[in-house]
Amino acid sequence: MTEKLFTVAGTATNADGTTKARFANDLVARIKILNKSKCTDINLMELPEPMTKLQALQFLQAQGVTDGDAGYAVSAKLAEKSKVAKKGEVKVKAAKPAVGKATKPSLKSIRARKPAVTAEQLLDTVGDALL
Repeated sequence: MTEKLFTVAGTATNADGTTKARFANDLVARIKILNKSKCTDINLMELPEPMTKLQALQFLQAQGVTDGDAGYAVSAKLAEKSKVAKKGEVKVKAAKPAVGKATKPSLKSIRARKPAVTAEQLLDTVGDALL
């Protein structure tokens, strides 16, 4: 299942006074629909590339949509979308480490390592350097 991508995102205040985050693919058509629904404070912007809702919300925050009701609407929706992503409803694939790159060692393998320098050798070296 693929997530839908949007090219326009922003906020608008409904006729009842609630401010919501809005997403669309056609800026002009979306503004016309919001005006027809008697929405006010319409603040939509075109995204630099097609984005998911989560990406678009992060972009809006990066652009400074953080004040007043609009900022609250973006933050609330971002928190909601982040929770969805954490629950696993949005699939994120981790890249496998490239060949030759070290993977995270286990505690057992760390304990099994033999020190390359003994404490006595270290003290001898430091003692010689101080003299």
